[in-house]
Amino acid sequence: MNTGLTKATELLPRLQQALAEAGAGALTVVVETAEGQGRTLYLVGGCVRDLALGRDLVDVDVVAEGEVESLAATAASALGGRCVAHGEFGTVTLEANGVRVDLAMARAETYARPGALPRVRPASIREDLARRDFTINALALGLCGPERGRVLDPFAGWDDLRRGLVRVLHQCSFIDDATRILRAVRYAARLGFRLETETLFALRRDASCLDTLSGARLRQELLRLLAEERPETALLACQRLGVLAAVHSALRFDRRLAAAFRAARGREAPLDPELYLSLLGTSLSPEEASSVARRLAVSTRERRALEGAAALGRVVSDLAQTRLRPSQVVGLVGVYPEPSLWAWSLVASSPTVRRRLRRHLECWRYVKTSLDGRALQRLGVPRGPLMGEAMRMLRTGRLDGQVRSRKGEVAAVQRLLAARGGSS
Repeated sequence: MNTGLTKATELLPRLQQALAEAGAGALTVVVETAEGQGRTLYLVGGCVRDLALGRDLVDVDVVAEGEVESLAATAASALGGRCVAHGEFGTVTLEANGVRVDLAMARAETYARPGALPRVRPASIREDLARRDFTINALALGLCGPERGRVLDPFAGWDDLRRGLVRVLHQCSFIDDATRILRAVRYAARLGFRLETETLFALRRDASCLDTLSGARLRQELLRLLAEERPETALLACQRLGVLAAVHSALRFDRRLAAAFRAARGREAPLDPELYLSLLGTSLSPEEASSVARRLAVSTRERRALEGAAALGRVVSDLAQTRLRPSQVVGLVGVYPEPSLWAWSLVASSPTVRRRLRRHLECWRYVKTSLDGRALQRLGVPRGPLMGEAMRMLRTGRLDGQVRSRKGEVAAVQRLLAARGGSS
């Protein structure tokens, strides 16, 4: 039970408080423009939900009945900003003073088949709310006109906010759009809510509908999940509910990986999706990782991170050997992407492996020689295989502490040349 829910009558004043000064100014101009045109605007969806829950507002989503391009253009002109129209969905993004306001035409949607993008038509605000994914997102707050300050709640979403429930609007919701399966789990994890009983039943029943989605749409939803503050909470739920297996049969997530996700956020280095994907890759074989990458239509960087982590798993045991020199560690792991190396430094069971990977990441990979190719040529090393051998020898010496200065590098090169009869 959510006892801290804002009263509906207090939402409009809280909206002005919640927005930064520039954001409030931009929204005020949009509202004043709509009033001048005799139109009614509504704040909709997740904005109303987060406002009621006292959460930070990330985006401002506004809906009006009828077209919104002329409204957005007039407001943008008044603000000295610009607006970008988004075609068939009747949406316009207004950008001014570093603030973004998304305006949309109220619309209804129909699906030609499961997994297809919806067909849209202009509609009333109540029809627009009826196309939403969950009751807690099917809320609208009147910003101007006769509905000003009133909360429209045709599906009892306010009660579900109070009770901490994620509920679909109808029992075919996940069939119409299977991305809602991942969204349901994501919202429940983010808000600390429960999946309502019938929604939970429908999710389990319709999890196989994820097969109807393109790889690009699946990837987008997975990246949104990974961008959450604590994605491991949602991933554990996805594992428990069979959602991960429905995305791809090889995907799995457990408390060991959850702990690694938490540890990843404790690093000083920036956190990016490739590290989370690499952590998922540590539980996959190289063949499974390639299959997952194809199914999710991931980017080249994401594929390298995922497949690199899976491939690195095959040499992890070698990293546990005793008396392994730094140059040998670098030789074993130097070809793998950085996110994959960080992932195994977090999940490897051997303290020795974790220590060596971190030493490589933080120190050994940055070791360079004092002598470059030109300096070697001046010492008499010809271009070709011998120069490559000399460079490798010098870096190995630096890594293993056998060569500690430029003078020591020169001496090592001279010994190499002497052993080869001067040059070759």
